[in-house]
Amino acid sequence: SPMASRFRVALSLLSFPAPILRSVHGSFTARYLGTMQAVRVHNFGPAEVLQVEEIPIPTITPTQVLVKVEATGINPVETYVRQGSYARLPTLPFTPGNEGAGVVEAVGTDVKSITAGQRVYLSGCVSGTYAQYASCEASHIRPLPENISFKAGAAVAIAYRTAYRALFQRASAQPGNVVLVHGASGGVGLAALQLCKWKGIKVLGTASTEKGRQLVLEAGAERAFDHSDPGYVEEIRAFVSTNGGVDVIVEMLANVNLQKDLELVARHGTVAIVGNRGTIDINPRTIMLQEANIVGVLGGTQSEWDQAYDAIEQGLAEGALQPVVGLTYSLDQAKEAHVEVIEHARGTAGKIVLLPWAEK
Repeated sequence: SPMASRFRVALSLLSFPAPILRSVHGSFTARYLGTMQAVRVHNFGPAEVLQVEEIPIPTITPTQVLVKVEATGINPVETYVRQGSYARLPTLPFTPGNEGAGVVEAVGTDVKSITAGQRVYLSGCVSGTYAQYASCEASHIRPLPENISFKAGAAVAIAYRTAYRALFQRASAQPGNVVLVHGASGGVGLAALQLCKWKGIKVLGTASTEKGRQLVLEAGAERAFDHSDPGYVEEIRAFVSTNGGVDVIVEMLANVNLQKDLELVARHGTVAIVGNRGTIDINPRTIMLQEANIVGVLGGTQSEWDQAYDAIEQGLAEGALQPVVGLTYSLDQAKEAHVEVIEHARGTAGKIVLLPWAEK
């Protein structure tokens, strides 16, 4: 009936935060009535400093967008920030998180290319994504293809951008190369495997568990090696002997593996370092003999990010790139998620995702 229809509309309006406009330095900022659940850090320290609190829904400026966050990606870097050991630290207190996926709730008055109700994934965030709502700059907002779920969308931005940058912007991988993803069962590793398969590049991977190696094969690796086996480097060397080594190595734990990489890399090959947690002794002669390159992978320019995201979105829409989600946690379980993303006690298998609206 018309009355029932009007009642449903009224209820749906009540489910959205109501904006209030206030003037700030001559421009308008939208402040929303209502509160949300968010993970907060008041002191740098161990995982126990992550506490769920009820706080106001973030404000947005004319250039920003408010997103209802349906899923949040968990990354090792967030544990370093939480500990206070990262180079760039936020002001306390703060909400962690820079990536996620959800629905646009509201847009600032200067934002023209994004509309409320749009499905999106986030490549950055102003207020933090370990929360039910997040304010983001318009440049952080990317369209989420309809065939990609919110959970999978939370596994896109950092993992695929990092993998794309390592392979194509830093190591110049191309068809005809042999690529090794050293530690391939996590978010970045699986993304790198899928990108290689999509681009027609022969790729190998390593993982320490049977489940991880199965994922590595499913993501496109020609072979999956067990890097917990003492003889695995010899196995890889034998497998790539006709190529003279590996052309590109995407390295996830350089402080453990870099010397092994240098013993596997082909002449004029490249080791792209994505992850590192300490120091290591290496023999520079191995670099000289192969005239090899070692490159770091971190960041990039906005134009390089846009190039990567444009390619990634094409692969997602085509179905060639399919983010693998591993464990999921509620906001109340952020502490456990932070322990797992470092220790992998439950086995690395895809992206670890936080679900802000999930019950504990």
